[in-house]
Order: sequence, then C-alpha cells, then structure tokens
Amino acid sequence: MEKIKEFANLIREAQKIVVFTGAGVSTESGIPDFRSPGGLWSKYDPSEFYFQRFVSDENARRTYWKMYREFYATLHRAEPNEAHYACKRLLNMGKLLAVVTQNIDGLHQKAGVPDELVLELHGNAWTVKCLSCGNSYPSKEIEKWLNEGIEIPLCEKCNGLLKPATVSFGQSLPPDVLRKAEKCARECDLMIAAGSSLVVFPAAMIPIMAKDAGAQLVIVNLDPTPYDDRADLVIRGSAGKILISAVEEAAAS
Repeated sequence: MEKIKEFANLIREAQKIVVFTGAGVSTESGIPDFRSPGGLWSKYDPSEFYFQRFVSDENARRTYWKMYREFYATLHRAEPNEAHYACKRLLNMGKLLAVVTQNIDGLHQKAGVPDELVLELHGNAWTVKCLSCGNSYPSKEIEKWLNEGIEIPLCEKCNGLLKPATVSFGQSLPPDVLRKAEKCARECDLMIAAGSSLVVFPAAMIPIMAKDAGAQLVIVNLDPTPYDDRADLVIRGSAGKILISAVEEAAAS
C-alpha cells in the first residue's frame, strides 16, 4: 500500500516521534469506546458522572461504581494490541519521544513503554485514590470489594470517598501532564495521531500544536477528523494494523 510506504518514510526520517492515541486504539484490545454505540454511555447517562455529582450525591456514587464494576471486568482482561507494540518498537528504534494518550487503560505500559514516557491526559483506571487523604488502592482490590457487594467503596484509612484516578467530567486535566504533552508536541518532528476522533478538548489540540510547531502530522483513524486537512498524511483503517505495518517497514529498511 502506497500510503504505508509514505508513512514508513516519515518514520524513517524522524528523530523525535510523539504518538497520540485515542479510544480507537483501546477498542482493538476489546475495551469499548464509552461514546460509541454499545459503549457505556448508551447504558448510563453521562450527566450522572460529573465530578460534583460524584462528591455530593450518594446515588450518583452508587451508579458510578456500578458502571466501574462493569468496566473493570473488561479492563482487567485486556491485553495490548499491535498499536501498543508499534509504540514499543519505536522506543526500541530510539525514536519515541513520548506517547500522549486519552486512554485510561494502562496498555501502553503493559506493552513495555516506560511510565515516564506515557502521558495520560485522562488519568489511569488501574489506581483508585481517596479524595480526602490521598491513600491509593489497586483497582483489582476495589473490583473485589464491588463483587463482594460493597456498593460505594470508602477509604479504609480515613473513611473518605474513593474514586478511580481518572479525569471525570467537570475535572481539569492534570496540569503537569498537560504541560509535558505540550512540550513534547512542540519538540517532536513527527506527530502520529492514532484512533482519535480529535474532538475532545483540550487533548485534541496536542496534534495540532505539533503541526503548528513544524512537525509532520499523520492521522490514522477509521473515520474523518476535523483536522484531516491539516495532516501531511491521512490513513483510514485499523490503528494497530497500520501502525505496526509502517513501523516494521521503517525498521526493515
């Protein structure tokens, strides 16, 4: 495929690559996109999940944890796919500056990309934190509590509210992570946006920030995005198959 060759050439020529990943990368590991048909937002009302509702309304917390109990069953079984391993391959080639991700599943790390190179704009679902004392718990422990019938988990240390270490509606993105992502966007010479609709802000500005700073921009997604006309290359299709094909071709030549 001509576009894969073009993509491989861009990878070969680049020195500092940032890969920006969205829900389309997670779905290839069996984690449904919250927003797509059949996703969790078709079973639950997103307005129930605003941070202020979680903090102030016991029923909202009960619904929140019911949703997370369902999500954990999928999250804890998920394995990395070709898109995650393509990022690891770029790391092995000495070209990966960072992975900036909208995903909360920790699969980039599971594929072997070090924690410090994975900038999680929306947090990580594998950790649950107390909103009062900051004590943290592994999500598998909380899943066990939920399966044992606890509807609203509370901190064992201070009895405070527990919440997954993810960004809910109404919460700001972690400023230090956002700053690092913006810095990497300005420093990279190739930005690959994979599996993202590029409509959720402020995360969606990261690829365009790279383009504005002089980087080449490749968009890999099943559907059109608002920034396709700004990209140097747009490829429609499976993020995993396209990324691994291009990276392997770049590595082989």
